[in-house]
Amino acid sequence: MTDDERRAIVENAKYLRSVRPIDPDEIYEYVASQPHPAVVRQVLREEAVALGLREREDGTFVPIEDEPVTATPGTVESFPETYAERVEDLLVEEYGPDWPEGESGDRLREAIRRLKDAYYRQHPVEYDREAALGYALYHLPDYYAVVQYALSDLTERGLVDRRLRVLDVGAGVGGPALGLHDLLADDALIEYHAVEPSAAADVLDAVLDETSLNFHSTIHRERAEAFDPESVLDAQFASGDDGAGDATDADEPGFDLILFGNVLSELDDPVAVARRYLDALAPEGSMAALAPADQNTSTGLREIERAVADASSGSPAPATVFSPTVRLWPDEAPTDRGWSFDVRPDLAVPEFQRRLDDAGAGDPDHEHGEFVNVDVQFSHSILRTDGLRKYALDPEPDRYAKMAEMERHVSERIDLLALKLSRSLSEDDANPLYKISDGSEDTEHYAVLTRETSLNRELAAADYGDLLSIESALALWNDDEGAYNLVVDDETVVDRLVA
Repeated sequence: MTDDERRAIVENAKYLRSVRPIDPDEIYEYVASQPHPAVVRQVLREEAVALGLREREDGTFVPIEDEPVTATPGTVESFPETYAERVEDLLVEEYGPDWPEGESGDRLREAIRRLKDAYYRQHPVEYDREAALGYALYHLPDYYAVVQYALSDLTERGLVDRRLRVLDVGAGVGGPALGLHDLLADDALIEYHAVEPSAAADVLDAVLDETSLNFHSTIHRERAEAFDPESVLDAQFASGDDGAGDATDADEPGFDLILFGNVLSELDDPVAVARRYLDALAPEGSMAALAPADQNTSTGLREIERAVADASSGSPAPATVFSPTVRLWPDEAPTDRGWSFDVRPDLAVPEFQRRLDDAGAGDPDHEHGEFVNVDVQFSHSILRTDGLRKYALDPEPDRYAKMAEMERHVSERIDLLALKLSRSLSEDDANPLYKISDGSEDTEHYAVLTRETSLNRELAAADYGDLLSIESALALWNDDEGAYNLVVDDETVVDRLVA
């Protein structure tokens, strides 16, 4: 196809998009050479992002709507069979139909063991083909679920546009990409860029084949430290795509979402990398960082968040924490340990995990369930550069106690504002225990529910990250744990505050 023919198709599409659905069976008649409608359709697919067009099931193209995405994941119950079958196809291609058995099964199980041990010891992980397949077997399902729960902080507030430019840094084998797709793609036109240098990119490339036509993906096989996010934006700006579907002199576009999925802990200087990528955010974009829930990676994520989002040495912070660890008090920032993570319902066991686990039963070192990973536990941080927070308020110091000053309130009943930052941490149900924060604390704070009533039941009912007003809680110092306990009993009133 010549440039003139392509230009004619694009110009006709620009005209018709404001009139009626764009039908390749119609447009070809308006081009002098009358290319086959299938050729026209392919050109429209290639130009869809620049033109702001979604392809419908009937084969026509329509402009993407201006309204934000409102999707929420509900409960993610299972890893979709379509994706699971694609993973199994890769395993069959590599090892044959009996891949869980014999030598191939032993090698895959050993690869997963090495990955788990490396993470436990905080050692760097090298992903060859076998390690990437093992990683997909073990982690693809839970990462698929995690990203949907984390991004609901944004979708629930209408902060994700239907036309979305995404950069997935350290994309791995595709768990976050597939979760993002299933959360948003029904309502959105997504331009997805993945940065992944390892053999995991081959698995990613294969599973992305299962995404919809309105999920336009590109893989950049470079390391996060070396990749220049501005290079993607510069190329689009030079080509005249400013994100509005026309060539203009507008400012260079940015990414609407930059995602670091369980990768920051593997970088030599994650703070510097995060700060550099922040420069590539669109003015109203978000950076979402995910980490496993274990203490090392979870607290490591909070350290990065604090280095990027909390002002130091008189210099303004380049970003604001949108969620979940919102700084409720002006000019305050937390310095406690910061171990905080969410827990969601387990996934159904994927068949490929069950097969791999069952086939290892003959190994004397094998523990039943060793290769099943359906827990959905994660830490996350969402940063923005426009100052927006999930909860924007200015607490009254005469009314609410500040956690930074809790020492002077010990043995008193106080009112406070607090974010709920855990599910119950109690080993039994006698006295549920929840981590709480107001973004000012230098010491861990926990709310202890000693007697549930109709007036305080919101403490237990609230979701992770919810903002609570707690009235008449008893402040105590727990010397054994080196933490403050806020006792919630029959004198305490707890209300959930809306964003």
